[in-house]
Amino acid sequence: MQIRSKAYLLMISHLRTLRALLSPADDPASAKASPLLIYVTVVLALLLAILEIDQHDAELRALGLLGDLTCMRPDMGP
Repeated sequence: MQIRSKAYLLMISHLRTLRALLSPADDPASAKASPLLIYVTVVLALLLAILEIDQHDAELRALGLLGDLTCMRPDMGP
């Protein structure tokens, strides 16, 4: 008999739960989006926005759309 680790069994349990959540519904027209899918989509969209801003940093500064963070003084309060 093969002994399996707790981590392996926990991973299998999580994968089965995920598979049950992502399984197709009987009626695809009335199926709702999975909360996990919505979360992953939002996170990927935010990462894409961050990467786009980082990639076009110089152009955004030239247009005045991105401020210079080095001129901000942390000792000045509201």
